[in-house]
Amino acid sequence: MIEKKQVVQKEEKAVIVGVITKDQTDRQVQEFLDELVFLAETAGATTLKRFTQKLSHPDRATFVGKGKLEEIQQYIASRDVSLVIFDDELTGSQIANIEKVLKVKTIDRSDLILDIFARRARTAQAKVQVELAQYQYILPRLRGMWSHLERQGGGIGSRGPGETEIETDRRIVKDKIALLRKRLAEIDKQSLTQRKERGEFIRVALVGYTNVGKSTIMNMLSKSEVFAENKLFATLDTTTRKVVFEQTPFLLSDTVGFIRKLPHHLVESFKSTLDEVRESDILLHVVDISHPQYEEQIEVVNRTLQELKAFDKPTIMVFNKMDLYEANTFDKWLEEDIKKDILQSLKQNWDTKTNGNTVFIAALERRNVEELRKTIMDKVAQLYKERYPYKTEFFY
Repeated sequence: MIEKKQVVQKEEKAVIVGVITKDQTDRQVQEFLDELVFLAETAGATTLKRFTQKLSHPDRATFVGKGKLEEIQQYIASRDVSLVIFDDELTGSQIANIEKVLKVKTIDRSDLILDIFARRARTAQAKVQVELAQYQYILPRLRGMWSHLERQGGGIGSRGPGETEIETDRRIVKDKIALLRKRLAEIDKQSLTQRKERGEFIRVALVGYTNVGKSTIMNMLSKSEVFAENKLFATLDTTTRKVVFEQTPFLLSDTVGFIRKLPHHLVESFKSTLDEVRESDILLHVVDISHPQYEEQIEVVNRTLQELKAFDKPTIMVFNKMDLYEANTFDKWLEEDIKKDILQSLKQNWDTKTNGNTVFIAALERRNVEELRKTIMDKVAQLYKERYPYKTEFFY
């Protein structure tokens, strides 16, 4: 049986590689690579160098050109590098061709994300979802990636990578995918029963880019202890808590963060976990406003919500980390009146874009928490009156 092992070893030294195509700018690619470095750190690797190359389209055989591959090879030979990470998906043959030249393990962004998810999965549901996504990733890469498969756990038999062995592996992987889907369907049925048993409560779900502070806000609002860490994908399993504001109860759920270039098969596998988003009544879209590309992150989240068919729900934009935003934006010599004008302009701009559904907070400092509570409370109360009017008198 093909088994998966950790792709990235702790304290492994890595280099990362990105291609700048005609529809991308240098700045955009550097932002993608910044995020890739953070992903590598989350998995336990240290990035020593990044390589980029401008190409009209990636090379079919080795993704980057022959000269760039030789440059990477020379750098690796002079350093203690054991891992190369590409920012875009590679085919099985590309991985095999690159490893033949570089003589070190080569993975792509999707493989790295799957590795992080595998480490962070805690519940049976998350573990099955990640394993399913891993096998779906492997299946189209079986031909031409035999050595890559071996370092994930080994092939079948001992006769070498012939057609028979590849077909055998393909059948085993397909059988495993079918088995995992069946298991996931059983878990989903149990989860659906649990959700139905929650009764007629308004449901609020925290959504947003990864590492924007959703779990911190969850802890703050529900007074519970949900795992929060300054790493990508700290939360994989959906956590739901009953919260009561001014005698009015509702259910608050924390969900997995989204990210650029999130592997499609991973989104597919995690759709059952994200049922909390689809079945929610109100979304709290948390944004790290201190991040230089926070508007692009908002777009990524919105696109993912559209894919989940959850984009049209009542949404409150929660701009978190205002303390960091001010520290990054304002010079210490800047006059207070000018600071206030800038902040007022920022808030007016987003109030206009969201029809006033915005709150600006600093969760760690607990700044503006009461305004957030009131905004949520107003939305929840409004929905109770519309959907369950017979409960309104009991609550108030």
